[in-house]
Amino acid sequence: MTVVNKGFRGRRTQSAHNLPPGQHLTTDFPVLQAGPTPRINLDDWRFTIRDGRGAEHTWTWTQLKSLPTERINVDIHCVTAWSKLGTKWEGVSLDTLLQSIDTAAEFALVGSYGGYTTNLPLQDLLGGKAWIVYAYEGAPLSPVHGGPARLLVPHLYFWKSAKWVKSIQLRDSDIPGFWEGLGYHNYGDPWQEQRYAGD
Repeated sequence: MTVVNKGFRGRRTQSAHNLPPGQHLTTDFPVLQAGPTPRINLDDWRFTIRDGRGAEHTWTWTQLKSLPTERINVDIHCVTAWSKLGTKWEGVSLDTLLQSIDTAAEFALVGSYGGYTTNLPLQDLLGGKAWIVYAYEGAPLSPVHGGPARLLVPHLYFWKSAKWVKSIQLRDSDIPGFWEGLGYHNYGDPWQEQRYAGD
């Protein structure tokens, strides 16, 4: 079964803003999600990376905030065809979080508070391509946009940037996440317009 979000109207031509194909520019920040917004107490918040051997590497909120911070200015692109340019985030690079983890894994399954999952090749989380972000436009990230912390992978469609991020499981094999299991493209490159399986 293929799921089509409200607002998806098929392929469009590229705009003067050099957007990916089929996208239109927005200045607001639409909220789209597949369930209720979790409310996570910062004292209880944990982020865990599980390596391929079963070892867990866990950070509390205080530990995450003590790591080197990066400010990121990127464009984001939603599969429902909106793009928002020049968004400003603050958070910790996945390169920092993964630097002490020795793994031969090729894939990652990202988990969220609330049960959402999404899958990515591990290489798409490395090399300055992905962050755990906790601030947006100079303010703490609001719960409706994934706060207290979300994954940010701006070179892929935004469903890959999991809200309310809780964990990353490093894997030798790929398995689909929530939307991928419902017919979304397994990778989701907006420049290739990889919205749905078969695109």
